[in-house]
Amino acid sequence: MNHSEPSFVTEFIFLGFPGSQETQSFLFSIFFGIYMFTTVGNGTIVCAVGLDKRMHTPMYILLGNFAFLEIWYITSTVPSMLVNFLSETKTISFIGCMLQFYFFTSLGTTETYFLCIMAYDRYLAICRPLHYPTVMTPRLCSIMISLCWVFGFLSYSVSAVQLSQLSFCGPNIIDHFLCDMDPLLALSCVPAPITEMVFCILSSIIIILTLLYILGSYTLLLIAVLKVPSTAGRRKAFSTCGSHLTVVGLFFGSLLVMYVSPTADNPITIQKIMTLFYSVVTPFLNPLIYSLRNKDMKTAMKKVLRLKKT
Repeated sequence: MNHSEPSFVTEFIFLGFPGSQETQSFLFSIFFGIYMFTTVGNGTIVCAVGLDKRMHTPMYILLGNFAFLEIWYITSTVPSMLVNFLSETKTISFIGCMLQFYFFTSLGTTETYFLCIMAYDRYLAICRPLHYPTVMTPRLCSIMISLCWVFGFLSYSVSAVQLSQLSFCGPNIIDHFLCDMDPLLALSCVPAPITEMVFCILSSIIIILTLLYILGSYTLLLIAVLKVPSTAGRRKAFSTCGSHLTVVGLFFGSLLVMYVSPTADNPITIQKIMTLFYSVVTPFLNPLIYSLRNKDMKTAMKKVLRLKKT
């Protein structure tokens, strides 16, 4: 059983990506560019969906909310990374670390739920086109979006509380660039098997069930698409679903490596790279994937960018 004791550690030190000052400055430039592109790109998608009346359909409303989520998801990690690249101390307060863990896991979980309802939306649109307008109503769309946010932030609330109650009496060096469960459990003064078990069970259930649901939806969708007689219709359906599956593959692939498969034997560098994939690379690629493969979205985004210039 985990014992609640006063914490002796008031701050943690990130090792991040070690290197010379020149290396740190180079990494700062790279991640600053990624962060700016991600926020501007996803922000443009949000504005395009909000300003263009043709985008006021469930598919694009979901995409706009997903882009909004990606902005906050990358913001939960990259700004602190940027500060640490230029800082000599690379510290984060105990409270700051716990908050980062909570928001990072909650926003990531919300993303898995959003990918599920986006898969459901595409399934209805392609497999049940006649029922789509009556089933996927604006009201249902709003309810599903709200549930994604609510359950996303509730899912790991217990783990966040458990983690904050652990005793950290030193050392306080985190060999990572963010506050995640495994690095923090390694610094706990006493073993925390219950905290670790709850987190692992939650992670496995959420990741595996949502992934199975998404794969099931797209399997049925693929079967329906192959029955479409029109080549142009099949191509349009594959184009729309291909962008969704690209995001799903990148996001869930790295999540499975990090939280479902055993990571104890993985080098810490591999763990850092896998974390970068689902926390930084996926939000970064989101504007490119959805805009380049969708003519309507591309047109709407061009209008928004022209408005910004004027």
